[in-house]
Amino acid sequence: MKFITVLSMFLLLGGCSVLPSMEQMFADSANESTQTNLADNEPDSNGVIDVRSHSGVSHSAVLDASSIDEFGSITKPNIMSHATGAYKGMPLTKHVGDYVRNMAQDLVANMEYVTERTPVAVTHFSLIDSDLKETNLLGQQMAESFVHEFHKFRMPVVEFKATQFIRVTETGDFVLSRDFLDLKNDTPIQYVLTGTMTKHQGGFLINARMLGMQSNVIVASAQSFIPFYIVDALLPSGSSRQNEIVDGVRIIRGD
Repeated sequence: MKFITVLSMFLLLGGCSVLPSMEQMFADSANESTQTNLADNEPDSNGVIDVRSHSGVSHSAVLDASSIDEFGSITKPNIMSHATGAYKGMPLTKHVGDYVRNMAQDLVANMEYVTERTPVAVTHFSLIDSDLKETNLLGQQMAESFVHEFHKFRMPVVEFKATQFIRVTETGDFVLSRDFLDLKNDTPIQYVLTGTMTKHQGGFLINARMLGMQSNVIVASAQSFIPFYIVDALLPSGSSRQNEIVDGVRIIRGD
């Protein structure tokens, strides 16, 4: 009986001696987890912040069926774009070209008079609330995507910005130009694709139409809506020269 009492006392003391070490282990584990979460939100050497776990939503939880639209894009992205910082967010599964592809199919479906023998051109899409002489990066990229889609339909697309020479400079070799003095004025264009962009709640409303160059008659039209998170995925080049406004006057830098 006395032996059993002594053995019980040893076991009790042994359990008490192990308990602090286990508490220390759990405390170290909690501190390590906290430091890991904080490290995820700290900028790296390039100043990019990883905030994918900031909202507490897992990767698989965001990619459920309710968060994907009919084009396969994330309707509720975890990370919104910011003009002054770079953030690591969930990659988009679609881009502007995918929306343009659907519009090109609509245009071809209701297109009249345009055949594989009629040359067409594509211009930038203009902002609808401007003087129709202003565009943005979305309007420029949409024009490039339409050129690609029309070529896939075997339509003869005319690149009217192409020169008859190759300009060799220190920054590269170029055949395209936006200087009208470098371009031909007798390019054979019978139809032109143009359109407008309306800034809408949640994105841009796009109106596209194919016009006859001589008659100005609309021979095809299409409409689509591009969400803001698709538009915000377009990033302006850091090397591109932006127009400056000095004392209310827009200054355009020349070559």
